[in-house]
Amino acid sequence: MTSQPATRERQRDADRTRAEILEVAQHEFARHGYAGARVDEIAALMRTTKRMIYYYFGSKEQLYIAVLEKAYAEVREVERTLDVEHLAPVEAIRTLAELTFDHHDAHREFIKLVAIENIHQAEHIRKSEALGNLGTPVLDLIERILDAGTASGDFVTEADAIDVHMMISAFCFFRVANQHTFGALFGRDMTAPEHRDRQRGMVGEMIVGYLRGGGARS
Repeated sequence: MTSQPATRERQRDADRTRAEILEVAQHEFARHGYAGARVDEIAALMRTTKRMIYYYFGSKEQLYIAVLEKAYAEVREVERTLDVEHLAPVEAIRTLAELTFDHHDAHREFIKLVAIENIHQAEHIRKSEALGNLGTPVLDLIERILDAGTASGDFVTEADAIDVHMMISAFCFFRVANQHTFGALFGRDMTAPEHRDRQRGMVGEMIVGYLRGGGARS
């Protein structure tokens, strides 16, 4: 009989190999897109075989979906660990916006993957049961902050959590996803270090200003 330690070691080896494939595949899909990435190249970078990759993931599409699942799961895990509810509502929403900015800035491959999947109209995300069950912890957090801000009188705009999340994400996503076209047209690298602190402050103030009624029509 196969010993339990040997079985566990083989499982660890399999998990490690699978994780390494996903890491390399993420770089390749982010760099070349779904259509442009090649499993042969991923295998070459892994110093393994295409057959081995298919053993673990079945197909190129299933590998790509697994990459998306990993990327989104990491985002959701960050959302679950956000700790801003001890703050007053204004500071909580500002901090949440700034932390979102930090995450997008630090995980630029995730931004590329989201942009690529939007080109495919979320075709692959829709095929993932795991992604459908991940939930969105950040929406619950925003809802609680909005409720607290309304109750305290700090927020006067009747806001929807999804709309607020979209506003924050739109700013943070744009500066990364559109950095090259924006730079070519306007001569500014939006992701250059000298702009970072100003932009980080902008996204927080934008959301606070909106919730305080700054966008209300007279």
